[in-house]
Amino acid sequence: MDFTYLETLSDGYDREQILSDMVLAYRNEVWDYALSLTRSPHMADDIVQDVFLAVYEKLHTFRGEASIKTWLLRITRNISFNRRKSSFVRRVLLMKELPEDGSSAPSAEHEAMNNLISSEAWRLVLQLPVKQREVMVLHAHHSLSNEEIASLLRLPVGTVKSRLHHARIKLAKNYGGGQEHDGI
Repeated sequence: MDFTYLETLSDGYDREQILSDMVLAYRNEVWDYALSLTRSPHMADDIVQDVFLAVYEKLHTFRGEASIKTWLLRITRNISFNRRKSSFVRRVLLMKELPEDGSSAPSAEHEAMNNLISSEAWRLVLQLPVKQREVMVLHAHHSLSNEEIASLLRLPVGTVKSRLHHARIKLAKNYGGGQEHDGI
């Protein structure tokens, strides 16, 4: 979908319709990114809701300096990090999760998470340190350029390249059982 019209919104625009279009276009990408930052499907579900609530409330602030996708991913990142810093979340994460009762069918997100985790490549990516994991996910999964990643993370492009390089080295080392491979 093309959201370039958001740069020139006037009074009386239909926020509900715009939000609905954004949710349809980017919900999965926002959820995947939140999952890669938190490693928790439950927290990713909550973050997606918070992201689109924030977008609904702040839609008028979009200036078009970045793409809608980059804007949404930046909001996702900020909410994810704020959520992880909250004392409530830190206390809850220290407790064991209760087993699900199995009375309801698994959600699409849970199935997607199981598919991602079952994939060897994603298992290895999720084991990377957060700084390397974040640039790898944004580059490989969300297809953002180094410049877009740098803008989203508010880092120099050289830092993004360095983190991506180190992430690739770690992935190659872990994938090959300690042997480095060229081309990753």
